Amino acid sequence: MTLSQIVEKYLAIAGGFAFLAPLADFGMERAEVERIFSALDEDYHISRYFHFSQVSGPAYMIDGFEQTHISIDEEIQSVL
Repeated sequence: MTLSQIVEKYLAIAGGFAFLAPLADFGMERAEVERIFSALDEDYHISRYFHFSQVSGPAYMIDGFEQTHISIDEEIQSVL
């Protein structure tokens, strides 16, 4: 998935920027979720708009930490 596709999918799940979206709802295999979101979390220009949290539900290892949800800031649009 491209960054634009991730953001588009996030908006469909969360209903808007800054709301929590379960990582499980992105419809990808566990390994793909962990690989894609870990790579995005390592990119400074992108990661500053991503906020991972561990709330409830299936946890994924994102850049070495267990996470269940993500919220994305609206400012991500500046790098799309």
